[in-house]
Amino acid sequence: MKIVTVIGARPQFIKCAPVSKAIRDLAGADPSGQKGMKEIVIHTGQHYDYMMSKVFFDELGIPSPDYNLGVGSGSHGRQTGEMLIKIEEVLLKEKPDVMMIYGDTNSTLAGALAASKLHIPVVHIEAGLRSYNMRMPEEINRVMSDHVSSLLLCPTLTAVRNLEKEGFSNIANGGGTLVKPILKDEYDTSLPLVINIGDVMYDAMLMGLDIAQSRLGAGGLTAERGISRYCLATVHRAENTDVPARLDKIISSFVGISEEMPVVWPAHPRTRKLLDANYPMLAEHKGLVITEPVGYYDMLMLEKNASVILTDSGGVQKEAYWLKVPCVTLRDETEWVETVESGCNMLARPGQDDIGEVFHRRLSTAGDFKGRLYGDGSAGRTLASLLMEIYG
Repeated sequence: MKIVTVIGARPQFIKCAPVSKAIRDLAGADPSGQKGMKEIVIHTGQHYDYMMSKVFFDELGIPSPDYNLGVGSGSHGRQTGEMLIKIEEVLLKEKPDVMMIYGDTNSTLAGALAASKLHIPVVHIEAGLRSYNMRMPEEINRVMSDHVSSLLLCPTLTAVRNLEKEGFSNIANGGGTLVKPILKDEYDTSLPLVINIGDVMYDAMLMGLDIAQSRLGAGGLTAERGISRYCLATVHRAENTDVPARLDKIISSFVGISEEMPVVWPAHPRTRKLLDANYPMLAEHKGLVITEPVGYYDMLMLEKNASVILTDSGGVQKEAYWLKVPCVTLRDETEWVETVESGCNMLARPGQDDIGEVFHRRLSTAGDFKGRLYGDGSAGRTLASLLMEIYG
């Protein structure tokens, strides 16, 4: 069985690490070669800076891409269109049995469209997420990718229920997390099949945390700078960076918080350009520590040791929950509603809320970190077995 995997952005590199490992492990466990699983990785080049791309391949042991399309930055239409053309060329050459896509980026949508047009089954990992805000490019990518997919692998029960509302009825295990491989004759695989396998990012974090601690020690990056108690911040979504009023509100809040405790902010390259061009005065605020992007292990240690996390990243929200660190999400809504319902995460809407007030409220409020909302860390192994059972 030949699997083509399309990735292109930092979160996707993290998500694919445990899945690619599980595929290699399953194939390697069959000396006869009858399983014959082969993964071909396409890197679209959506993220291309070393600290946003190659460092994750180096750290996480992801196989080097078989194809690097080098698409780079651009408007949504141009970027997605170039990816679509180049992915189709690879698919026509490789003739895979199945296409795997992750998450909600332009790379995700381009892969989904290219494969579905060629009648190649699409497996969408992290299916069913919804913010119900169609102004977000990510929401458009999610919805469209789900509706051309053959196998929709959800990270949570909430995601399953979202798909049910949209008419998906072929749901395994009643929507509960899959704890055993299914047999293809148990469900109608001629229809899109929805399965809750848990979150592959949880697998990745479990794999990475021990390595991070052994490599970086207890403190990591902040210990080198003599920083103990701090707030960790990340901002990259267009809804925040491309709306001056929202970005102004976020930055003024960070400055205010930095007067109480340091704010460590590994800045996305695109965000850093905006900061350098429009906010040169930030260099005067010593408590606001703006750094270059960091690798996965450094980021895990920054998250683990933070007093609170301020972010607009979906992945960071979940990692904060898993690491039991209070989180404030700088968005009007989140697709990871479980983290908010448990009290572990609070929304601070940059256009409406006092971010500093929400920050202080979150610091003083206990959340329920006891639940297992995203599976048990075996999603990658479950996924590899499913691919073999359904498409092998």
